[in-house]
This record gives sequence, C-alpha cells and structure tokens, in this order.
Amino acid sequence: MMKRKLAAGNWKMNGTTPSLAELQALVSVHKTPSVDILICPPATLIAQAAGISADSTIMIGAQDCHAAASGAHTGDISAPMLADAGAGAVILGHSERRENHNETSDLVAKKALAAHAASLIALVCLGETLAQREGAQTLDVIADQLAGSLPDGTTGANTVIAYEPIWAIGTGLTPSLEQIGEVHAFIRSRLDDRFGAGAAQDFRLLYGGSVKPENAAEIFATSNVDGALVGGASLKADDFSPIINALES
Repeated sequence: MMKRKLAAGNWKMNGTTPSLAELQALVSVHKTPSVDILICPPATLIAQAAGISADSTIMIGAQDCHAAASGAHTGDISAPMLADAGAGAVILGHSERRENHNETSDLVAKKALAAHAASLIALVCLGETLAQREGAQTLDVIADQLAGSLPDGTTGANTVIAYEPIWAIGTGLTPSLEQIGEVHAFIRSRLDDRFGAGAAQDFRLLYGGSVKPENAAEIFATSNVDGALVGGASLKADDFSPIINALES
C-alpha cells in the first residue's frame, strides 16, 4: 500500500481553550482528506483536542515526552500519559528542545523507544544551524543526528522523520528546492543502509521551516518530500488548510 502523505502542525507554546476553534474549523473543512493530518497542540489542550477530532480523520499529537514511562520527574509527561489523553503521535528532537533543553540525540532515541512502547508515532526532527550549512557540514550533521536519534526497531510505521534546518524555522527563509531534495535523498539512503534495502521507502520524510501557503506546492513537488511539519502557519485554519490542499494536489 502506498504511504499517505502527512501535514503536521506544531502549535509550540501557543494556544488556550479558545484556540481549539481553529481545530474545529479544520475538522469541518477536511472531512475526507486524501492525506493524513496531525495537530500537536500544547499538552494542556491534548485531551480537549482529541475530543474534538474523535469523529474525524485528524490525529492529535504531543510536542515532547519523557523517556521513562513513570517516576519521580516533576513537571514531565510520559508517553503513556499522552496516549491516555488521546495523542497518537509525539514530536521528538525538535531543534528548540535540542538547543533550549540541551537534548542529545541519545536522549531523543530513548524518548522514541518510550513513544513506540506506548503505541505513539515518533516524529523525529533533524536539522543544521546556519553556520553548519555555510560550513558545508549539513550532511554530516544530519547523518549524526539520524544515527543517534533512531533506536533499533524503528520502522516507517512507528516513526516519521522531519528535516527542519534550524536557520529556516520561523525566519521566513527556506533552503532551495535542490538543498531540500539533497538532504531528503541523503536521509532516505541512510535509512536503507541502517534498516535494510527498501526499508526507507516506508518512511515519511517531512520538510519543516517557514512552510507557507505560498511555497507549499513547490516544496511538496520536490523529490522524497512526503509532507510538512508546519509551525506558525498551523495555528490558523485559514493558513493551514491551503498547505493541506497543496499536499493533496
């Protein structure tokens, strides 16, 4: 069966209960989408969001989880707790977590294992800084993050990979289509090397970083791009819907 493309929205630290009207609008408009849709609101809204989307095809996800299933970790949220609240996926290794919380690829891999154990899809993020891009280190950085962030047992069914160049997140800047294609092809080839010839075709590879309605179609037409991880443009249904529509085209 051909894998379905994926439009994922990361609300980051944005949104209170009134913001769920945007999710309701998406549910109303995208009743039978030909692609998968994932919305990752803040943890405080997951249960309510799951209720709103319960009779739709839109999946609700989380933005992080702890590597342990339970324990003395004040303020943290475990993967089983997220699943219990109604999440079906969790974003892991986002650059804002790697930078602001000093998360290593090894920790991301442990969190991915926890997500898999709780039957959550792990959406693992990779990306280079502007200095690394300008220093021709992009593929080395991506290779290291990919190798370190994916645990054994990773498959295209339990994991999605998002390439998000750090310098493009929220800046309005995007890599060239050739640069996006190069990195995605590189990731695909490394997945085959790690998990066996042909395994890479089962993985969905998303691009993220200043994806907007204006540039979505050309990004989605790029080889090896199976969808997008969208930040700011996912906060409003009027902005996210055209991106979903572009992915369906």
